[in-house]
Amino acid sequence: MERCFGSNSKIYSDYHDFEWGVPLHDDRDLFELLILEGAHAGLSWEIILNKRENYRKAFHNFDINLVANMTDNQLDELLLDKGIVRNRLKVYSARKNAKIFIEIQKEFGSFDKYIWKFFNFKTIKNAWKDFENVPVSNEESDKISKDLKKRGMSFVGSKIIYAYMQSAGMVNDHVIGCPQWKKIDQKIS
Repeated sequence: MERCFGSNSKIYSDYHDFEWGVPLHDDRDLFELLILEGAHAGLSWEIILNKRENYRKAFHNFDINLVANMTDNQLDELLLDKGIVRNRLKVYSARKNAKIFIEIQKEFGSFDKYIWKFFNFKTIKNAWKDFENVPVSNEESDKISKDLKKRGMSFVGSKIIYAYMQSAGMVNDHVIGCPQWKKIDQKIS
């Protein structure tokens, strides 16, 4: 199979084949991905995938309420955990972002409704021939980033949000020669 990206790593190729670009609508999954994409800033996605189970353990399986109520002591303990990215700003942003995520849920009924409204509740269909042509941001990622920053979230720059959009299936950026492009296109049509 010809993937649009990946490596010889099973975890990375499985991610490409079964997760990347599949539309997400569960708030817990959307929260997990938001935290992981923030942790990904400046690092390879494969590093984060290899640490994902450790993140789930460290952040209470991404239970939004539990993360929002983590204490400074709990977060400081995570800075000693070699199983996650031990960046103080990234670790502490998980709690801050969880609190804002909950505020968004209260305002819109769910984070899913909030985030998907930027796309009129439909995945953006792209048809890239080469992965090198796929952008790192767009108008939607700029708008979402601006809104989330205004609400007080961290690690939600336009490039991070575009990667989030790709991962969460808000945009189908598989190249047209990749078998996943057709699978995703059939799901969203």
